[in-house]
Amino acid sequence: MSLSPEQLAEIEESRQTPQPTLRAVAPGMEQHLYKAAPVLDHGFVRVIDYMGDDSAIVQAARVSYGKGTKAVQNDEGLIRYLMRHWHSTPFEMCEIKLHVKLPVFVARQWIRHRTANVNEYSARYSILDREFYIPAPEHLAAQSTINNQGRGEVLQGAEAARVLEVLKTDAGRAYDHYEEMLSQDGQAGLARELARMNLPANVYTQWYWKVDLHNLFHFLRLRADAHAQYEIRVYADAIAGMVKDWVPAAYGAFEDYRMGGVNVSGKGVEVLRRRLAGEVVTQENSGMSKGEWREFEGVFGDPG
Repeated sequence: MSLSPEQLAEIEESRQTPQPTLRAVAPGMEQHLYKAAPVLDHGFVRVIDYMGDDSAIVQAARVSYGKGTKAVQNDEGLIRYLMRHWHSTPFEMCEIKLHVKLPVFVARQWIRHRTANVNEYSARYSILDREFYIPAPEHLAAQSTINNQGRGEVLQGAEAARVLEVLKTDAGRAYDHYEEMLSQDGQAGLARELARMNLPANVYTQWYWKVDLHNLFHFLRLRADAHAQYEIRVYADAIAGMVKDWVPAAYGAFEDYRMGGVNVSGKGVEVLRRRLAGEVVTQENSGMSKGEWREFEGVFGDPG
């Protein structure tokens, strides 16, 4: 993990000057403020600020549903009801702002979640640090033979060593040329906004990322999943740990209904009903495609 001296000084100053507040605070999240959680070889995630907690979700829901809800169910029960029935608006009452340091190729995948406010480090204005993501040997894998966007077997021996050497050499050479092209030390050079195009996709960038809890849950559902790319999944896992401390009731419902639950199509429900009635149902008489049947069987298995 690499925080700059300026960032470390900013964090230390914030730690030394706590301010009293009348706003609602989440004790679990307070412990994450001004701390950076290391991710990958040089990356990190840290909480800059947050708003709301489990009670903010409940408060918003009761404004929507009117008086009387409190007498029917407790706060955790209401949160689980909201999650179960896809009532997303109350979860939007909570927000979090994160400072993230991550490789550029991870950032380009991450930015596809277009429901956040993002401000990225400017390589037009500043010079990027000489820091690159180099995978650990256990994360060097060949292309999957069954998934066009996934990994297969881990590379071994000489092949793994060859690939690692190529990654390190190419990244270092590209950065050397980047530095040589820059306008500095009296050299005319090339503008930073042009010189940056020579940098590899594994160079590190940084951004501030602010998102509401509903959209953060969507991000985590996709990126903390076992099928997500490892390099973004470890960031999602780090964030998930913070969210669990921040809104424990909401996160528990999210784990149960989103991460641990499955969506079943109408055809899938009908297959389950037929099976419970004792009928033997196969892909051929299910009405499902081969792909859908494979996914269905992956969750529910073959009762025979």
